[in-house]
Amino acid sequence: MYCQFISSPLGHIKITANADGITEIMFSSATEHGTPSRFTELAAIQLQAYFAGTLQQFTLPLAASGTLFQQHVWQALCEVPFGMTCSYADIARRIGNNNAVRAVGSANGRNPIAIVVPCHRVIGANGTLTGYAGGLEKKAWLLKHEQRL
Repeated sequence: MYCQFISSPLGHIKITANADGITEIMFSSATEHGTPSRFTELAAIQLQAYFAGTLQQFTLPLAASGTLFQQHVWQALCEVPFGMTCSYADIARRIGNNNAVRAVGSANGRNPIAIVVPCHRVIGANGTLTGYAGGLEKKAWLLKHEQRL
C-alpha cells in the first residue's frame, strides 16, 4: 500500500493506493508521512487543481474495495456532473433499481474515495444537505466551491 497526505482548504487529506489505483481518499486529522506512488502523486496533483478551481473532471485509476452493488453506486456517483446535485432516488434510478434508495444511501456513506467519487453531490429529495462522512460543513463547502466555478 502507498500513502500520501496533502493539505487542502478543508484540512488534511489522506490518499491511499495499491498497485492498481486509488483505494481511498479521506479527510484526516493526521499529517503522517507515507510512501507515495505514481497514483497518489497523480491524485495529489489533481486534488490540488480541483481546490484551485482549475480541474472539474478527475482522471484517476480507482481501485476501491466494495460489493458489486456499492461499485455500481460509486460509478453512478461519478456520472453526476460537476456543480450539479442529485438525490438518492436519482442514483437508484440510474443504477436501475428504483426501490434501492436506502441501499444507495448506505453505499454512498461507505464511499472510500471522497471528492473524486463525488458523494458530496447527493442531497435529500427535498433539497437539504444530508449526511457526509467528512461532515456537513465540508459537504456544503464542496458544493459551494463547485457551483461558483
